[in-house]
Amino acid sequence: MAFIEQISEDEATGAIAQIYATAQKRAGGVANILKVMSLDPATLQTSMQFYLSLMKSKNALSNQRKEMLATVVSHVNDCYY
Repeated sequence: MAFIEQISEDEATGAIAQIYATAQKRAGGVANILKVMSLDPATLQTSMQFYLSLMKSKNALSNQRKEMLATVVSHVNDCYY
C-alpha cells in the first residue's frame, strides 16, 4: 500500500488550516482527498475551486444527478471514499 505524506488537521497552519476549516463547516469533516493534496496548498485550492464549480454551482444538471454521476464514476473506478 502506498503512503502519501499529508498534513493532519492538528498540524495545519496558514492556507491549509483555512481550507480544512472551510471543509469542516461545509461537510462536517476534512475528506482524505484534501489531506492528500495538503503539501501543495495552491493545487489543493485550485482543485477545490474546480470541484465547487462543477458540483455546487447551477448548471444543466440537478444536484441529485451530479451526486449520482460522482457515485457511479467512483464505483466504476473502485474508488470508495
